[in-house]
Amino acid sequence: MFVITRLICRRIHGTSDVTVPKLSGFSILSPKHVEVEYADGTKFKFSSEFLRVNSPAADGKIRSIGGDKVISGRRYVGIMSAEPVGNYGVRLVFDDLHRTGIYPWDYFYELGSNKFSLMRNYIKTLQKHRLSREPPPPRRK
Repeated sequence: MFVITRLICRRIHGTSDVTVPKLSGFSILSPKHVEVEYADGTKFKFSSEFLRVNSPAADGKIRSIGGDKVISGRRYVGIMSAEPVGNYGVRLVFDDLHRTGIYPWDYFYELGSNKFSLMRNYIKTLQKHRLSREPPPPRRK
């Protein structure tokens, strides 16, 4: 998954032939879903879990297991707020207190264009390391 995220970041920073249309709409539909629309009519709906595990931030509570970068237990994470960052993106604040990821509009387009393969690879990586999308059970004192 980390390799795919790096590939997407490379594409965003000028090494791809993909021309991203101009943003025409961004909305938080609920704490669990975001919708991004572009001028060409392309519309993507993202779950907060998908956006959280594909955060462009360097930290993101990532576990490194056998060379794979893995974020687990985020199935029910929600979005508390979205803060505009200039004209190029948005900072999403998640209810697990992750707030360092700035999502450029181009990154949303790349995520949307690759959504199913990214999610499939994420689930395969979790299975490979016997991790889960479910949050861990509360600790007993």
